[in-house]
Amino acid sequence: MCFDHDSRPPIMAIAGGSLDSGELTLTPDDGNRFTAFQARAAEPTGAGVVILPDVRGLHAYYEDLALRFAEHGIDAIAIDYFGRTAGLGRRETGFDYVPHVAATHWAGLTADIRAAVDWIRAEDGAAVTTLFTVGFCFGGRVAFDTAALPLDLAGVVGFYGNPVGERADIPAPADIADRMTAPVLGIFGGADPGIPASAIETFEAALVSAALEHELVVYPDAPHSFFDRKADEYARTSAEAWEAVLGFVRRRTPSPA
Repeated sequence: MCFDHDSRPPIMAIAGGSLDSGELTLTPDDGNRFTAFQARAAEPTGAGVVILPDVRGLHAYYEDLALRFAEHGIDAIAIDYFGRTAGLGRRETGFDYVPHVAATHWAGLTADIRAAVDWIRAEDGAAVTTLFTVGFCFGGRVAFDTAALPLDLAGVVGFYGNPVGERADIPAPADIADRMTAPVLGIFGGADPGIPASAIETFEAALVSAALEHELVVYPDAPHSFFDRKADEYARTSAEAWEAVLGFVRRRTPSPA
């Protein structure tokens, strides 16, 4: 599992930065229904993010993260993966995610992501004009893969998403780098045994070969899931990672007229 159930993003709240937030139900083209959580900025910049959670799906960690993005002028929507197998609702402590993760498939994931993209771009959604995906662990791998989808993304961000190897029918990002069109920011822990340096090097080589704009950041002593309010020893690393994400988004978001 990526985070403990009581983990939260290591980001200070900004009072008054979020205009409104709440749950909504989305229906992709294949007829699935799933729960999402949206947070809109009080002072929007035109940027938006689709947040792709870890294996637990829509958990409070990602609702908090959506709010933190909104407080920085970035409208956000976090999605759940398990509408097809577990029904609607957020995933609370004790949710047995293992069989539901095993039942996910790339076609369903892409349908759900497109539904979130459509909502956040719509006039009755958040009406964003510059869109990014941001994912963690399982969602980090998926976020990398969204760079190869026809979603007109301004960039993708993956926190400790494994870029190599097999995972059901979800493509290995390094294998489809030649199809990616959106800039990539990858954030990894150098002490993460699940993603060795060789995996990151393989991804780097694939992105270079594809001539795709990218930055892969490795924090040498950080473990998997270091981006956590409880992990005091990685507070500085987390702050640097958050600034890297905000900078990545801001550099690719045109200034409002």
